Amino acid sequence: MLMPRVESMSSVPLTPTSSLLPAEVLLRQALERIAELESRDALKTQFLANISHDLRTPLTAVITHAEILRDGILGTLTERQLESITGIINGGRQLLEQVGEILTYARSAADQLTLTPSEFVLGDVVTSVCALNESLADRKGLEVITELPADLPPVTADREKVAHILGNLVGNAIDFTPRGGRVWVRAQCVEADGQRQCLIEVGDTGIGIDAEHHELVFREFAQVDSSASRQHHGTGLGLTIARKLVELHGGRIWLESTLGAGSRFYFTIPYPAE
Repeated sequence: MLMPRVESMSSVPLTPTSSLLPAEVLLRQALERIAELESRDALKTQFLANISHDLRTPLTAVITHAEILRDGILGTLTERQLESITGIINGGRQLLEQVGEILTYARSAADQLTLTPSEFVLGDVVTSVCALNESLADRKGLEVITELPADLPPVTADREKVAHILGNLVGNAIDFTPRGGRVWVRAQCVEADGQRQCLIEVGDTGIGIDAEHHELVFREFAQVDSSASRQHHGTGLGLTIARKLVELHGGRIWLESTLGAGSRFYFTIPYPAE
């Protein structure tokens, strides 16, 4: 007499897909899709970090050798040659800044950004950032104004990252302000949410931003004008990174602007609790 074959419990699925309710099937598929997207996002972030890091070395070499030619170390240049070499240096530095933004963004996406706090005078950082942008402002005939009270308390923050935030905001203000306009940086000590904070404003008399795009400008890779013929170019990561750096300090960043009437970006840095 033949005995019926009995399968072991380990060989039988506990919850075969065919026996799941439709909602359970959809949930399983959704979870699998989420896991797949997270894996792809991690790979994208790693790729951006790798390619950005690898691009910095050859770009730095190009700029360095161009500067050697500009300084006449290898011989005297004609006026036209010097103009061409200067163009190479300026273009190389701009590209290097964009590569740096991508690398910073990749580190941010991977939660690899950390703060190195120290106490410093905000006015020193503002002066340094404005000095770095002075030549660009002069070429456009822009007036750059700084208004910081003498009694503004020193802030405790990551100086380099605060300079990065200010550099992005001031650079954007200069870039989007027509010839003959004004750009300003102001700061004050305020009380907000029961905490003492340093409030920094970077404003301009530029082209402004429509209200419907106020949140868009902070999104990664976003451009208000994304056409190939747009006048203002960049990675679309500057304000995304600025927001991340501000939030790392426990502050917030926001925009007040009207199309055609300039823009004012604000961000806060909390003071340590006393």
